[in-house]
Amino acid sequence: MSTGEQAVQLRLQELESRIAFQDDLIESLNEIVARQDRDIARLEARVKSLGDKIVELGEAGAVPGFSPGHEMPPHY
Repeated sequence: MSTGEQAVQLRLQELESRIAFQDDLIESLNEIVARQDRDIARLEARVKSLGDKIVELGEAGAVPGFSPGHEMPPHY
């Protein structure tokens, strides 16, 4: 094998190694993004549920001075 062929082989091995590393990285990042998507969906549902409970408590009179949609900002 000539020096030029060896250089090409080394370069090819380096590129294959980089591709394998990038494939692993992409898979890891994909798993992280999927998990974060599930977490965000779960948290959004929880926030909605808590907001609904707050409105229910306010409408039931359980929270004194609460009127949904007509609350003054704290700086007034």
